[in-house]
Amino acid sequence: MHPLERLINLVALLLEAPRPLTFEEIRRVIPAYQQGDVASAKRMFERDKDSLREVGIPVEVGPTDVWEVEQGYRIPKDQYYLPDVAFTEDEVWALFVAATTPGEEGEAEEAVRKLFTGSDTNVLALTTRRGATPGADASGPHLGAVADALAKRRAIRFNYRPAQGQRRAREVDPYSLVFRSGSWYLVGLDRGRGDIRSFRLSRVRSVVREIGPASPPPEGFEASRHLEVGPWGLGPPEVRARVAFSPKVAWWAIGSTPGVNVRGSHWGGWVEVDVPASRTESFVSWVLSFGPDARVYSPRSIRDEVVSRLEALA
Repeated sequence: MHPLERLINLVALLLEAPRPLTFEEIRRVIPAYQQGDVASAKRMFERDKDSLREVGIPVEVGPTDVWEVEQGYRIPKDQYYLPDVAFTEDEVWALFVAATTPGEEGEAEEAVRKLFTGSDTNVLALTTRRGATPGADASGPHLGAVADALAKRRAIRFNYRPAQGQRRAREVDPYSLVFRSGSWYLVGLDRGRGDIRSFRLSRVRSVVREIGPASPPPEGFEASRHLEVGPWGLGPPEVRARVAFSPKVAWWAIGSTPGVNVRGSHWGGWVEVDVPASRTESFVSWVLSFGPDARVYSPRSIRDEVVSRLEALA
């Protein structure tokens, strides 16, 4: 038996014991102490007991009967388990702000989410009553409503206007809230598309309504993977654009752009590629940053926007 397994079994036994247990009683239950040499088994038990005490587990010694003839061991539950954690509204708000401040790994966000899970009071809904949210994003009342649904594992419906396109209703199983580059994003399952998508809360154009139970995130889910950053800006790419680069910039434009597929070379050393893109100003500005060393062939909407911007500059 692995030493850690032996310690866990010992803790479990002493926690559930209604009275102090003698070493012989402990030995009969835990196989690791059932070796032939009783003295060796007792020394192992004493080492385990000391190890538990060193990490703060209160192993107590007390009489096993009213005559106090023999000593036994137990772990008092009231000293082992932590008391329930309670927060004032100000403390909850401070934790929420700390957890949602942009960071590299997101440990604080995960830790606070675990603290809030199972709370009788829907503490994340306090963001609505506070009338303000961390960061500069104008999410209005939507952050509190989405956080509320996320905490309760409820699916939601809302009208959403993407950066380019018409406003339409979306039904989403919320999986995570992420703060990136001054904006709040909801990451979840878009039921209409059958895929995990990200939604910028400042683009929500209606009240957020709960519509029933939400599905759990898939195994291995990581919200950051669905908030990709590339030449299209923040969020997953919407389309793939066909772009050609001159030999002067192709080597570094292709090497520094995620998700590029090279289609082939043209006359004069120009290289044609497929690039993850979106119909946004961010992608158009990225193309224009190469000046005459980049040409867009498709999709037509992005090509027309590039031409329009160039004509305006001319």
